[in-house]
Amino acid sequence: MMLNTLFRRFILATALAASASLAIPSARAADGRNDLEKAAIAVLRSDAAEADKALACKQIAIFGSADAVPDLAALLDNEKLHSWARTGLEAIPGPEADGALRAAAATLSGNLLVGTINSLGVRKDAGALAVLTQRLADRDPDVASAAAVALGHLGTLPAISALKSALPRANGAVQSAIAEGCIYAAEELLAAGKASDAAALYDEVRKAPVPAQRKLEATRGAILARGDDAAPLLIEQLQSPEQSLFRLGLTTAREVKQGKCDAALVAELPKLPAARAALLLRALADRKSPAAVEALIAAAGKGGKETRLAALESLGAAGNAKALAVLLEGAVDADADLARAATASISSLSGTEVNSEIKKRLSNAQGKLLPMLLELVGQRRIDAIPPALAAVDSQDPATRAAALAALGNIVDVERLPVLVSQVVKPRDETDAANAKKALLTAAIRMPDREACSSAVVAPLSSAPAAAKQVLLETLGAVGGTKALTAVAAAAKNGDDAQKDVASRLLGEWMTPDAAPVLLDLSKTLAEDKYRGRAIRGFIRIARQFKLEQSERAKMALEAFSAAKTAAEKKLVLEVARRYPDMEMLKLAAKAGADDELKPESRIAAAAIVKKLPEESAEAYALAKGLGLEKVSLEIVKATYGSGDRQKDVTDVVRKNAGSLPLIYIAGNGFNAVFGGDPAPSAVKHLVIQYTIDGQPGEAMIEENGTIVLATP
Repeated sequence: MMLNTLFRRFILATALAASASLAIPSARAADGRNDLEKAAIAVLRSDAAEADKALACKQIAIFGSADAVPDLAALLDNEKLHSWARTGLEAIPGPEADGALRAAAATLSGNLLVGTINSLGVRKDAGALAVLTQRLADRDPDVASAAAVALGHLGTLPAISALKSALPRANGAVQSAIAEGCIYAAEELLAAGKASDAAALYDEVRKAPVPAQRKLEATRGAILARGDDAAPLLIEQLQSPEQSLFRLGLTTAREVKQGKCDAALVAELPKLPAARAALLLRALADRKSPAAVEALIAAAGKGGKETRLAALESLGAAGNAKALAVLLEGAVDADADLARAATASISSLSGTEVNSEIKKRLSNAQGKLLPMLLELVGQRRIDAIPPALAAVDSQDPATRAAALAALGNIVDVERLPVLVSQVVKPRDETDAANAKKALLTAAIRMPDREACSSAVVAPLSSAPAAAKQVLLETLGAVGGTKALTAVAAAAKNGDDAQKDVASRLLGEWMTPDAAPVLLDLSKTLAEDKYRGRAIRGFIRIARQFKLEQSERAKMALEAFSAAKTAAEKKLVLEVARRYPDMEMLKLAAKAGADDELKPESRIAAAAIVKKLPEESAEAYALAKGLGLEKVSLEIVKATYGSGDRQKDVTDVVRKNAGSLPLIYIAGNGFNAVFGGDPAPSAVKHLVIQYTIDGQPGEAMIEENGTIVLATP
């Protein structure tokens, strides 16, 4: 519930409690130190509902002071409000709350007492030592257990002494709780810098006949508390036949500080079975200490598959440049699992030193290692252009493929012609495909697209047909003035294959500077296929790109004049409908002279008139020419559906209605604009009850039909 809502409820409750508060003796507790606390205290003193009092306790936990303690304390024996009262008391600073909880702990019983003891533990009230020590021997095991945990939270020497004395004598759940209290106390000691005392207390717990979970918790604490001297106890867990202790050793191995433990863990590796050694290697990887990394490198190069695989997989996150040699060896290993793990780890290695080492090794690499290094050069974008260029001429297909892929990611514009030449004169079909992909990758990342286009355009006129297509597609991806000029020339003067590619690329051009080119081609190309692409591309720019409205209207008029088919002209009317102004309305009126275009013209006109900022006599005159008279239209009711499955859509229709008897509602069909399909699989109709100039009428429109309202 929002804070202001709570406050309003508190104020209301305060008013209700005003008369009751007059009966409180003058020696009562203070009324609060801020408005929110005062309101909350008033609720507690009133006969308000328990839910409101619970919220007041919660509010006091945020804004309360010692003034609220007596009123909260009075609720500690209330079964329903006990935990809410404790919430407030746990949060209020000062000795008053401690005293109230201590007093309640001396008189309450059962669950109420358990909760109160828990709160004393939360507050770490050293003054509660006596009552907690007394309750540690309580006959109720729940009370005794709560007292044990609370003493642990106190963490004082007297509290620890009480727990240690009780630990051997207790049993069952109480003994587990005492052990838990000892562990909490040991944590307090460790946090206070008393590591040796903490270790001793942990040891007492782990050697006592307590539940296995407590032994595990104490053992972990004992290891961490020993610091530099933790290795023997840690290794003991790793050697244990019990899986729970071995898993604890692995977990704690990740936590102990770097130092002496690293050498001990590394020394333990050859003593463990392969499965355990592999798990310890992964723990060492998480430590990332120099000794751990050296151990991983050593294990990755020799030994059984299980340990090698664990080391190779771990070096990606923990390794450095020193790990590269063994990872490269693994990457070309005959075992597919090892090779896959090594390759993935190489890709994950970070740092400039790794890149330098890869570049250094590339100069002398041979066999399977060479394409592997070239692949890394490309993946990591390492500046190694000369050796990659040299590898393009290799006799090995895998090396050539890797070199081309790498150059796609690293080649600069000055040496881009190397990739262009590979496209123009490939060694074989595989190289042609690889060169095409590399050239496209390189071209789209070039910062100077005009210089890039120059390199791609240079061989265009003399290149083989297949290469011309690749070069043109590359220019289409690059864009810019030179690319546009070259692609336009291919569309206008090239052979049929070039016209096909170039007209498609121009129709998809991503900048509006292609508009004049497309308009020209729409007027000059003889082939309907290519001319149609050109005019549709021109219309696409007018429809989708950010343009000044005057420029868009001019383009729409030009497109309408250049369009040859009704379908093309309807696309222009869609532009007019999307971007309404008087020029677009004039275009719609002009299109209406063609009977084939009249329905779309009327729809466009209705949409435009509705969106014009002010009513215009000229606008209504143009609409009238399309048979759309200005009227006074009121939508009485509109429903959409089939049979008894109807949806009220009056508001939507009203919002879109204007002063014309044709209503255009933008959207992807009636189901979308009306918020869903009220009758799936059924034939649906939109039924509109309306008045035109005061005369009632009704229209039934088929799903997704044009909404035309007849004049009554």
